Amino acid sequence: MPRVQLPAVTPKRKAWNKGRIIGQKRPLLPKQVWAIRARLEMAGNLRDLAMFNVAIDSKLRGCDLVKLSVIELVKDDRVLERVSVIQSKTKRPVQFELTENTRETVLVWVNSPEMFACRFMFPSRFHDRPHISTRQYRRLVRDWVTAIGLEPSGYGTHSLRRTKAAEIFRKTGNFRAVQLLLGHTKVDSTVRYLGVEFEDALNIAERIDI
Repeated sequence: MPRVQLPAVTPKRKAWNKGRIIGQKRPLLPKQVWAIRARLEMAGNLRDLAMFNVAIDSKLRGCDLVKLSVIELVKDDRVLERVSVIQSKTKRPVQFELTENTRETVLVWVNSPEMFACRFMFPSRFHDRPHISTRQYRRLVRDWVTAIGLEPSGYGTHSLRRTKAAEIFRKTGNFRAVQLLLGHTKVDSTVRYLGVEFEDALNIAERIDI
């Protein structure tokens, strides 16, 4: 009796994105920003509080945030109001402002015993690394949003980068300003990054009386 060759059966793999929220991570709302700040303040976590505040104000990518040096933010024992850094991705400079609240938390952090002789703003607690890694930063963001009851799969390091930019756009509708603050070379990139829809554009137009 001839032998029948059956077709090979490939086991079905579970989709990598099953049960996950895919796409751009949501920006934080102002009340969520203050909720995270309050928790970090109550915990006395000086490093995380300074990092969170700088992340919100700077709108930097994680790879640039973790590599910030002390001398880029602090001069003559004073935290700068405006800072300029070269972005790793584009090799172009981007400027950002540090609010009074952020400057206060940064000053407290750099004057703490943990920062003695440290070159980087956010040193790693592992001796073989000069500053925290982007992976550590992602883990911290996950912990922060989880602590205030948010679903961590919907948020990430880009949530902090987008938070202030989204709020600026919501209040002003000024794409060009947001583009400059994010360090984008094209407005199209800013439009995609903010997830702006035609309905958003109409809402902005409705607020303008001419």
